[in-house]
Amino acid sequence: MSLGYKSIKKEIFKAYDIRGLYPEEIDDEDAYRIARAFVTALGCKRVVVGHDMRESAEPFEAATIRGVLDQGADVVPIGLASTPMYYFAVNYLKADAGIQCSASHNPAQYNGYKMTGHSAIPSIAFVSNEDLWKMACEGDFVDPPQKGRVLPKEDVLEAYADAVLDTAGLRDFGGLKLVIDCANGMGGFVLPTICDKVGATPVRLYWRLDGSFPNHEANPLKTETLLALRDRVVDENADLGVAYDGDADRVAFVDEKGQIIPGDFITALIAREILKKKPGAEILYDLRSSWAVPEEIEKAGGKAIECRVGHGLIKKQMREEGGYFGGELSSHYYFSDFYTTDNGDLAMLNIIKLLLAENKPASEIVNPLRRYYHSGEINSEVKDIPAVLKRLESKYGSTAKRTTWLDGYKAEFDDWWFNVRPSNTEPLIRLNLEARTKEKMEEKVAELLREIRS
Repeated sequence: MSLGYKSIKKEIFKAYDIRGLYPEEIDDEDAYRIARAFVTALGCKRVVVGHDMRESAEPFEAATIRGVLDQGADVVPIGLASTPMYYFAVNYLKADAGIQCSASHNPAQYNGYKMTGHSAIPSIAFVSNEDLWKMACEGDFVDPPQKGRVLPKEDVLEAYADAVLDTAGLRDFGGLKLVIDCANGMGGFVLPTICDKVGATPVRLYWRLDGSFPNHEANPLKTETLLALRDRVVDENADLGVAYDGDADRVAFVDEKGQIIPGDFITALIAREILKKKPGAEILYDLRSSWAVPEEIEKAGGKAIECRVGHGLIKKQMREEGGYFGGELSSHYYFSDFYTTDNGDLAMLNIIKLLLAENKPASEIVNPLRRYYHSGEINSEVKDIPAVLKRLESKYGSTAKRTTWLDGYKAEFDDWWFNVRPSNTEPLIRLNLEARTKEKMEEKVAELLREIRS
């Protein structure tokens, strides 16, 4: 049956997921069409469908389920779920595929999808988001012999909580005092069950589910969203502060002094803990990470592997090359022993394990990693990204010790390095730079920005 052509905004089809303003950029008809395109492309017959706490969740999910059913696949509804819980459900319920209705950390007025095939493998392994976009716009779907069925709702929260605790090997927080900020997102749905199972009573910040995000944006990458957490950790004399994003697949940390622990440092610290389980394992770190990260991984007995940015790419590389754990500067952490998915709960549990094992304040564990000076990610709008990258290669390539085109352009020197890469989701170019001294870092950042923006 042809639905006729409908123009759907191409820009909402990101590299790894689909997100847009609801209903201006993605409405219920779009959701219906995208769901039909997804089932058509994957040929799936049993699809797990979950949703987060957004105010648009009910109509958006209903339209999605209609699309899946009309294309002949059965739906296994799991209701409210964090994204890690949804990944678990696709595996635990042995589904062909999954659709999580969520816009992750985006503000309240957004909605969208995280779509996976079997084993929670990102859908981009089976079909590109550009192909999904074309199919959804064209609306030329072949009606199946019969429509799908809505199967009984599955409640996987208890099973999920047990699974993450068992995977982490942790059933006691050892009396550590934690402050956890869920930003009114899905962490507040999952954490009560996890904490009950270990007898923990953390200080709660914004655990009530509220898709309007009344307290602050659910994006711990923005330092301003961590202000309340940092203050509360100090006021409570707590051992650690934890901040979840909206769908709870990312998590950020602050130490007992209220200092933010960079996301790449957390990669190194989790690697230190989990390498106790699998000595010599391959640990992936994204190429924006500090020099300290591969140094710490190798010091802990692991094999440090530099990788590209983005969950679809990292999960693919881990599956193909046998990576045991991976981490990104953006506070995504990937666990091969939990279906090769990113999981904020497992990241938190492993950091708790590390604190208990080392029996030192978090700041004392982290401070030795603060041996270089990192710029953070600096964005620039440019008209011709390939031309900028070629210009940088021409200027710096001949004097660099090492250059790569793994993800954008990266050049390393004796006392500094930089990476410039195009955004996967926006018309931006992103600079990350690190040096052995603060003065060199500041000098080179100014120099690179002149080159990029000239």
